[in-house]
Amino acid sequence: MTNSSPNEPATAGDAIDAPLLIELQERFPLDARPFDVLGERLGVPAADVLARVIALQDAGVLRQITPIFEAAALGYTSSLVAMRIAPERLDAAAGVISGHPGVTHNYRREHAFNLWFTINVPPGSDLRAHIDRLHELAGSEATLPLPTVRRFKIGVSLDISGSRSMTHKSAQPAAPRHHKRTGPVEPPGDAEVALIRAVQGSLPLRRDPFHDAAVALGVSDADVVAGLERLRERGALRRVAGILRHRDAGFGANGMVVWDVPPERVADVGRAMASFSAISHCYERPRFPEWPYSLFTMIHARTSEECDAFVAELEATSGITDHVTLYSTVEYKKVRPVYFSPAIEIWEAENGLR
Repeated sequence: MTNSSPNEPATAGDAIDAPLLIELQERFPLDARPFDVLGERLGVPAADVLARVIALQDAGVLRQITPIFEAAALGYTSSLVAMRIAPERLDAAAGVISGHPGVTHNYRREHAFNLWFTINVPPGSDLRAHIDRLHELAGSEATLPLPTVRRFKIGVSLDISGSRSMTHKSAQPAAPRHHKRTGPVEPPGDAEVALIRAVQGSLPLRRDPFHDAAVALGVSDADVVAGLERLRERGALRRVAGILRHRDAGFGANGMVVWDVPPERVADVGRAMASFSAISHCYERPRFPEWPYSLFTMIHARTSEECDAFVAELEATSGITDHVTLYSTVEYKKVRPVYFSPAIEIWEAENGLR
């Protein structure tokens, strides 16, 4: 469990190699020798690149380098969930939520709905049944399932150099992606499942990070990379990337800003907000009588004052005045999803869902 204050960001130190961190976050090579490729791009020896990456991890700035899979393309269903928990029970409830093997992110936020988490369940599992059971186990006073309706952007890229302003715009984001299924998802084959199991999680920081997976599968490093390329081509792998610890990298104000956008404007406003580099996630999610907000934007800033000023600018340019900024104050859990593990089935059996 990690406590954080939105007003007192930690710094990662003067020795951070900002171009390297950008490459790790945005353009990590899908190659059998990725650090050699990074060395060529940056004009430094591969051994120096790898040593620097290890130092960044040791310093707590780099959480991991990992494949990031597209859950829906693997047949998984997922949702953001908000719970209203009595303050005196919050830590205990968070422990219950974090104990679910499909929960990847779990935060306390400053709001009446004070516990927020994401959950993934595999093909054949009933997502709503899991959420309902967690509602009971956590003693939630109210629970809102908030699955993605449309995704406008996903991709964290923290500007460690400080050279970008909060209003810097990135390349034009992809068209909004609807998340209502129109047909069955083609399940991954046995070879793909074995590959995903072998490479998921933190890659070892060595010159040949895919070698252990290759040995486990009885193939070459190049075969592992080729398999990941095929998964990427069919949309099952988003990318391989370095994940930073936001606060240790100097970003102490992590604000989820929710906006009450008229339905006919959601697409235009979502695209516009997704164009800002400081916004890492932008989604349309369902409304509820007690929750009128349909557009969710995740902003990473160095201070709450910087975040608030940026939100005021977004309000002025969008004309959307009804919004709330929910700062994360405690990180209870943050892990990558583990796909095709028996842990979900075990949890279901233990909690009356089988």
